[in-house]
Amino acid sequence: MNSLLHSKLLVLIQFMIIILLLLINDSIFNHYLSLLICACGFSFGLYTLYYNRLGNFNISPEIKKNSKLIKSGAYKYIRHPMYFSVLIIMAGVILTKISFVNIFIYILLIIVLYLKANKEENLWSLKSNEYKEYKIHTKMFIPFIL
Repeated sequence: MNSLLHSKLLVLIQFMIIILLLLINDSIFNHYLSLLICACGFSFGLYTLYYNRLGNFNISPEIKKNSKLIKSGAYKYIRHPMYFSVLIIMAGVILTKISFVNIFIYILLIIVLYLKANKEENLWSLKSNEYKEYKIHTKMFIPFIL
C-alpha cells in the first residue's frame, strides 16, 4: 500500500474510533472523574503543543518537509506525547460507561496509535541518525514506563 495512503487511512480510523467512543458514551460533564481525566489529557496536549508548534505539528505519521525533532518539554521523556494525551482523554470518556464494547474499541484506538507511532518512528529513523539516539533515551507513550 502507498505510504501516504496508509498514513491517511490510519488517521481516518483513529478519528472514526474517537467519534464512535464519543457517540456511544455518556457526556464527560455528567461524571466528575471523567471530566477531570479528560481535562488532564487536554492540558497535557496543550503543554505538548507549546513545545511542538503548530507549524511542526502533524496528525499524519508522515514527516513534514521542514520538520524539526523536538526533544524538550514532554518530548524529553516520551516520543509521542500527543498520542498519550489522546489516550488519556479517551480513557476519561470510556469511564463514563465501562463496558466490554468500550474497552474493545479503546484497545483498537491504542493499536491504531501504536501503528501510527511506529510508522512515524520508522520514517524519522530513515531521515535522521539523531532520532535513533533519541529513541534510546525516551519511551514511546508513557513516561518512564512504555
